[in-house]
Order: sequence, then C-alpha cells, then structure tokens
Amino acid sequence: MTWIVIIITCLISVYSFNDINLFLKLKFSPYLISKDREWYRFLTSGFVHADWMHLFVNMFVLYSFGSELERYMSFVFGIKYKFLYLIMYFTSIILPLYPSYRKNLKNPGYSSIGASGAVSAVVFACIIYNPLASFMIIFIPIRFPAFVFGILYLIYSAYMSRKKIDNIGHDVHFWGSIYGVLFTIALKPKLFIYALNQILSVF
Repeated sequence: MTWIVIIITCLISVYSFNDINLFLKLKFSPYLISKDREWYRFLTSGFVHADWMHLFVNMFVLYSFGSELERYMSFVFGIKYKFLYLIMYFTSIILPLYPSYRKNLKNPGYSSIGASGAVSAVVFACIIYNPLASFMIIFIPIRFPAFVFGILYLIYSAYMSRKKIDNIGHDVHFWGSIYGVLFTIALKPKLFIYALNQILSVF
C-alpha cells in the first residue's frame, strides 16, 4: 500500500511541476474552498509538492515508516489492514487541514501543499505500535526512544506554528501527528495501554 501511495503521489507531483494550472487547481486554499465550494482541495493538496526536495523528503519518510506501519497493522488486523491503512492515510491528509481552513477562510494569500500531515500520522501511528523503537535525527548522532522523539516533535511543531516564522505547515504536522495517534488507538484501544506500559517501563 505504501508503494502505491508513493507512486501516485510522485506521478501527480511531478506532472504538476510542469503544469502550473494543475498545481493551482489542486493546492489547498481555504479561501477558494469557502468561496467556490472546492472541497476536493482538502484531499488533492496532499498529492502536490513545492519542488523535488519537498517531494523526496515526504516520500522518503513515508517509505521508511509506511512499510513498518503496514507490518504492524497486518499482524494486528490481518488482511483487512490494507483497507484500514488507506483509510488512515487519506483521512490524515484531509482532517489535519481543518484548523488551517478555519483560520484562513478570508485569507486569499494562504495556501498549503504536500503530504506532511499524512506522513506525520504514519510516523506517530508507528510510535504507538512501538514506542521504544530507536530513533535518530539526521545530523544528530544520538539515538533515543520513539516516544521521546514524538514529544519533542509535537512541542517543536506547536511552537513553530505559533511563531509563524517560515512557510512550513507546522500546524498540519502537529494535527497530523495527533490524528495518527487517535486513529490508531480508535482502531485498537488496547494499544494505548500497551504503549503506556512500554513507556512507563523506561522509568
């Protein structure tokens, strides 16, 4: 499933690099969604990216964690994991955008693109399944448990979202991460107890 999502995203993104009209038609724009009822933008914005680097980073992270999430989900849910995985991915493109939509209804200059919300959801779903997995951030030669990374990532995303000092959708990263956790626990509530026990065992 991860490979299918990656291939579709790459095809649409690369095509939109050379077709500005398609890019403008698919990007997330709260103002246009509200004005022209173009609700499809909630979903299509997750399949277009700003440039090759933006696309590569999102797809590399998705490849790295998506395959792991599929393995976890197949163990817990059997063959129906494929359907559940796709439901989680597509809804995690849409729902984390809602706070941005509400804040920018009357702002024609605001727009966003990329699969970051969904990718964040995948990463945090993996953290729930394996909170003690070893994480290492690029350029920082220190390994630490996945749940520690998750806490730091949420704090950083919330802080940067408030500061608004760059063009990165930190609020989408934050809500995508939260959604990944909630979706995973909703599917299998016992995973919350399992993850909590794993985290508490560290202390």
